[in-house]
Amino acid sequence: MSMLPILELRGGLVFSSIHGIPFWEAFIVCFLGNILPIPFILLFLRKVFALLKGYRHTAKLVLWLEGKADKAKRKIGKYELLGLYLFVAIPLPGTGAWTGALVAAVFDMQIKRALPIIGLGVVSAGVIMSVVSYLIPGMFFAYR
Repeated sequence: MSMLPILELRGGLVFSSIHGIPFWEAFIVCFLGNILPIPFILLFLRKVFALLKGYRHTAKLVLWLEGKADKAKRKIGKYELLGLYLFVAIPLPGTGAWTGALVAAVFDMQIKRALPIIGLGVVSAGVIMSVVSYLIPGMFFAYR
């Protein structure tokens, strides 16, 4: 679940908490699942987009994704790495590792600079979502 865009680590941790999966096991698996596609996105996204723009059925999707990245790029702005980190770390709809990697690819960031920042952002989002998924419900509801 954490490998999927939109759901990412956030959805995986909520799912894990609901299904009684131990915290550390869930956190590690969700982190790895979320971060695994990111190097491939950073390395190949621009080439894939260029290829897909050549087909009328996929060109609209690529233009929509580039527009989404451009909006995020404006939010990140001059802060570049700090902005990328915050964009990935704050668990809001439309943010996360996938979109962060898309933005980094549009920025033409080097993978050795972008990947650690995105990874740190995923860990930070994981901490926030762990509190929301494991700690707060455990304070009010007795699971199993």
